[in-house]
Amino acid sequence: MSAPTVKVLYIDDEENNLQAFKASFRRQYEIYTAISAADGLKVLENVTIHVILADQKMPNTTGVEFFKSITDSYPDPIRILLTGYTDIEALADAINHGDIYRYITKPWNDLELHNSIKNAYDAYRAKIDLRNKIVELEKTNDELNRFIYSISHELRAPLVSAMGIVNLVKMEGLYNSSGEYWSLIETCSNKLDYYIQKTLQYYKNNKTTAENTSIDFQQLIPGLIDLYTYTDKETSFTVEIDQKEEFFGDAFRIEVILGNLISNAIKYQKETELNKKVNVHVAVSEEQVEISITDNGMGILNEHLEKIFTQFFKSKVNHGSGLGLFIVKEALDKINGKIAVSSDPTDGTTFKITIPNVK
Repeated sequence: MSAPTVKVLYIDDEENNLQAFKASFRRQYEIYTAISAADGLKVLENVTIHVILADQKMPNTTGVEFFKSITDSYPDPIRILLTGYTDIEALADAINHGDIYRYITKPWNDLELHNSIKNAYDAYRAKIDLRNKIVELEKTNDELNRFIYSISHELRAPLVSAMGIVNLVKMEGLYNSSGEYWSLIETCSNKLDYYIQKTLQYYKNNKTTAENTSIDFQQLIPGLIDLYTYTDKETSFTVEIDQKEEFFGDAFRIEVILGNLISNAIKYQKETELNKKVNVHVAVSEEQVEISITDNGMGILNEHLEKIFTQFFKSKVNHGSGLGLFIVKEALDKINGKIAVSSDPTDGTTFKITIPNVK
């Protein structure tokens, strides 16, 4: 298998240097030469160059200035600067701006220059390979996410039918006619539905672009509480909303954030607690909304506080998917929000979130 053809462009205003370079390296590389930066640019417009060598001292522009001028248009070729004198400031400037791979003094040593071009080409290939792998990974990740969404979406239809049958059995008074079987079916169905809902939330949170609309927390909060307390009437809610300013934000993500926190406040109540309660406080200003959700539930251990926003993290008492708080944090990051948590196994947990008002 033949070695790849390395395409090298050498720019120098001295014709003798160009001829000498071509004579020395024409058998090893595909050589292109240019007598000026303008001619070098024309070569770049027509040929995929892997390595560029440029003389520092040229009449209309320096090698460093030329490299800077093509950074955005031609970012891939690896740059080598040739200089016949030591200009420390120019070299430092070039290196600091990432414009050169290395510099070589003139007159050059053929072996040193050959090794530099070879290493530069290896760096070029590594850069291109990395970019291709990133594109491939992004494509694979996107396909995987779409597959997960499709499967989760399709699973909901038969699951909803099964849950509907359980409700019909309840209506006909047959729920307890077969021991605990119907109860087990209902529990498993609800758990599966919970996992599917969280999976769909995760997908939509990653794919949905932010759409900022006016949000009325006087309607949003009670609506979410009604939704999540539908099957739990034991937990009482106290809601305080101070909204004198109009608030604009991403309604989808804010609903996801608050829905997960309210759901958790209900889910992780103590079974022995006779007075299960959750306090929700909302304060809207021109700059932001501050929301705190406090429960008197089982709390979170101190050693777990830094881990609760990690994907799939579960404590011993956590029977959820391990996605809820991870989704909350991901959604907040996408709308520049912040979250803080304080908790005590005796007194319960408080989540405080801050979301910018983008009106």
